[in-house]
Amino acid sequence: MPQKYDGLRSFLAECDKLGEVTVIRNADWNLEIGALTEAASELIDEPPALMFDEIQGYPPGFRVLSLPAGSRVRMAIALGLPPDTPKMEIVRLAAQRLKGAPPIPPKEVATGPVMENIMRDNEVDLLKFPVLKSHREDGGRYIGTGDTFLNRDPETGYVNMGTYRMQVHERNLLGIWQSPGQQGRLIAERYWKQGKACPVVATFGGDPLLFFLSHTKFPFGVSELDRAGGMLGAPVEVIKGPITGLPIPAHAEIAIEGEMPPPDVESRLEGPFGEWPGYYTVGSKGTADHQPVIRVKAIYYRNQPILLNMAPQWPGAPHHAVRFEGGILWQQLEAAGVPGIVGTYVHHMFLVVVAIKQQYAGHAKQAGMAVLGCSASARNGRFVVIVDEDIDPSNMDEVMWAMTTRVDPATDIEIIQNCWATPLDPRMPPAQAADGPHTNSRAIYYAVRPWAWKDQFPPVNRIGKDQRDAMVKKYAGQLPFLRR
Repeated sequence: MPQKYDGLRSFLAECDKLGEVTVIRNADWNLEIGALTEAASELIDEPPALMFDEIQGYPPGFRVLSLPAGSRVRMAIALGLPPDTPKMEIVRLAAQRLKGAPPIPPKEVATGPVMENIMRDNEVDLLKFPVLKSHREDGGRYIGTGDTFLNRDPETGYVNMGTYRMQVHERNLLGIWQSPGQQGRLIAERYWKQGKACPVVATFGGDPLLFFLSHTKFPFGVSELDRAGGMLGAPVEVIKGPITGLPIPAHAEIAIEGEMPPPDVESRLEGPFGEWPGYYTVGSKGTADHQPVIRVKAIYYRNQPILLNMAPQWPGAPHHAVRFEGGILWQQLEAAGVPGIVGTYVHHMFLVVVAIKQQYAGHAKQAGMAVLGCSASARNGRFVVIVDEDIDPSNMDEVMWAMTTRVDPATDIEIIQNCWATPLDPRMPPAQAADGPHTNSRAIYYAVRPWAWKDQFPPVNRIGKDQRDAMVKKYAGQLPFLRR
């Protein structure tokens, strides 16, 4: 059954019971927290969540949390699943819940913990919180890494929730970078075309499920708040923003209300910033460029607030032990009519793997093309790998085995041109990144047994899963088996 969490704190309390949280004191917001977060993620298999307190220059209780989803156990807890749920089972159950749970709209409440402290107008000061500078070449301090950003479409009334990086320019001014085509950006542009500022809300710390859903790609018009309620089994409690009228998650740690003026009215140099591909790729030369801003009119925050650090790291030091996006893609592929899906997984954002049980000639190609059309995987990709049902898509050893033994390069790799991309793609030529079009090519690897002689393909010599599980259970006290 889904587990209702009332925000980040009850999630952390459950994690702490299982020894999943480590407190670190007296760290520096300037580079040190960012470096320690990356080192822990890179060098420790499924590291603990890192709670930084007594940060240099800040009073006790103004905290930063890193790696909230850095272990399979914490990912399961965030989704309301038993802590011992295996990795691919997490993805499968998330897909089932997205598909089967009816959306539950948020519940408006009069107030909530996020309103324990209020700063308005001249009181607003974003640097009251230990905002991080995470990478040496970052152009400033970024509060918007583990954030949710909400704005309302002026034409339909749809409230979108997304995740975008936000740089602190001044005590009441944020810079924001939104890739072309992102829904939050499209909504803002509709206001700008009318010569109006776009009202916005942003939170910096809250229910981990809300954060997961905010940076997952749903079709336009699909409410992330409604989906979160469905997955939790209860409505998300929200407060009507006193300034914008937008919903503010009542149990958020820190929230702001403000507006984004048209860029021709106000913009600022923003960046550079070390982004999720592992590079500085902002602007045409990886340097600062002019981007929209958010004029912050109010800040609301809980006592002893927790700022969520999700500053991107190079892909070898991931924030997530399990890529939740695979569950969204699984649901979308089935909704698109692709049968026989037995697993999906997203590796390092640029590599998508889908396992199918082949049912007819052309089935693998149908699945590969569908991946390019699903909103969960249409943008930012590079490689799509279709594998048979005996391959675990989350296990790169198995995926590489399939790619190196079931792919004939001359016949089983297909190149698709002019796919939707982002200027953050480090392989995009500088002039194209600056001026567009923001497209790239994709390679689809059909790493499946060829349908025409599938039954004659050599049988594998690997032990069966039932054998492996039996041996792990029998000898667990003598050998330190690491379950994936």
